[in-house]
Amino acid sequence: MEASLRLMVGARRLLRRSGPGLILRRLRHKKKWASTEPKFSSTRLALQNFDMNYKVQFGDLWPSIRVSLLSEQKYGALVNNFSTWDKTAYELEQLKAKDFVLEAQRRVQEKAFPEDPSTPALPPELETLPSPRAPWPYSPNLHCYTFTRGDISRFHPARVSSLGLLDYYLMDASSLLPVLALGVQPGDTVLDLCAGPGGKTLALLLTGCCRHLAANDISTSRTRRLKQVLHSYVPQDVSQVRVTSQDGRKWGDLERSTYDRVLVDVPCTTDRHSVLEEDNNIFKRSRKVERQMMPMLQVQLLVAGLLATKPGGVAVYSTCTLSHLQNEYVVGGAIDILANQYQIDAQVEELSSFRHLFQDTFSFFPSCPLGELVLPVLWANFGPMYFCRLRRLT
Repeated sequence: MEASLRLMVGARRLLRRSGPGLILRRLRHKKKWASTEPKFSSTRLALQNFDMNYKVQFGDLWPSIRVSLLSEQKYGALVNNFSTWDKTAYELEQLKAKDFVLEAQRRVQEKAFPEDPSTPALPPELETLPSPRAPWPYSPNLHCYTFTRGDISRFHPARVSSLGLLDYYLMDASSLLPVLALGVQPGDTVLDLCAGPGGKTLALLLTGCCRHLAANDISTSRTRRLKQVLHSYVPQDVSQVRVTSQDGRKWGDLERSTYDRVLVDVPCTTDRHSVLEEDNNIFKRSRKVERQMMPMLQVQLLVAGLLATKPGGVAVYSTCTLSHLQNEYVVGGAIDILANQYQIDAQVEELSSFRHLFQDTFSFFPSCPLGELVLPVLWANFGPMYFCRLRRLT
């Protein structure tokens, strides 16, 4: 009895002593790292990532870009040509909004046919003749209204017109630039490889040039949203659009050398969304591998898009991120893969004139080595939007 009592007292003394080595195995527990490390929101992780990378990429420009990303975004109103477009345009003009595409077209005209004060006046019988028109090198028939620099007015939500269709589509106005750069011409066959949620697909239809338009997106939810947009803005008798939900990376095998124009608006880190919204945020810890693999996916999609382009045709690559790893590096990688694996030549086409046409509406990064990049700034808080025009040569 006394021996048992001594054992119990000794055991109690041991348990009172500090040190993990003296804790009985059945009482030990592993440290739960997932529950003890600091909890950061996805938006905060995104901002930390951007602060680390974009400060190096943009230098002194980054603080102003950062503030703009965190501020309220500006929108444009894309007029629905299938609806009562003339009435819609008039109402938007009454709000003091400007059609930035029309303003650029006027600039092209002025450059091609400058007024010369020394030119003699025309006879009265010739004054009624139409003036010559310079060719518009970009996708035609698009009208998008924005408020001028520094004007933070908002457009009211789109309304149903007398024709039963919504009168305009609200979008980041810089999202229209890749469609304009695509340069769709009458009778073209067009592929929108990553079409959801549908704004750029709608813009392509509004050009009135697509003999056939294939709109694809691998995401069923984004495809569903695309169909909703088409239902709300496009008459039912418009039959030249085909909506599919396939893996865009396989499109080069499905329809090789088929399309005159291909838009490759790839998934990306969607920088503005990532710093503002927790929902569907690519910077969630569970999506780390997906985020790291993003540039590879983008290269594969661009390669597939160029394979689907006819020789001599044009593809436009676009993202809504500032990251050069997802922008010009992807373009360069895709060109190398096409040359080495498929013996296909593609070249980047110059868009500096495009930048000059729209510089009154958007702020362009002056040092982009390939393509063009719209930077968010407070006086014109659009973007980010990167786009690059490529022509398939062989």
